[in-house]
Amino acid sequence: MILSAPISISELSKISAEYFGDMVKAVVDVDKKKIAVSAELHSDLESVLLEEGSLQESLWGINLYPEDFDSADFIEYDSLINIRAWQGNRSRYVEDETVRQRIEAIVKSYIVQ
Repeated sequence: MILSAPISISELSKISAEYFGDMVKAVVDVDKKKIAVSAELHSDLESVLLEEGSLQESLWGINLYPEDFDSADFIEYDSLINIRAWQGNRSRYVEDETVRQRIEAIVKSYIVQ
């Protein structure tokens, strides 16, 4: 689902129970400032955002850990969709600090206490 409004951390915890228990997969569009959550695979969320007009180079996969909302472990910048040598990202991890900061700002605008 693409979030259209902020959700609470308790709502995110409920979403985490749907698939993994303690974690929610998400894909962030850093240019359109959108976030899609709740799927078994990051690629499923990526497809939803692409269908909505997002560009591949703007999409980054992350994992959210609701129990760690107040810590640095809340966002894990790890996904297979992040491997893109053509964009300078050669691993599953989002290597560019600026991109990670943009992702964090978008996540914090949608996930609130």
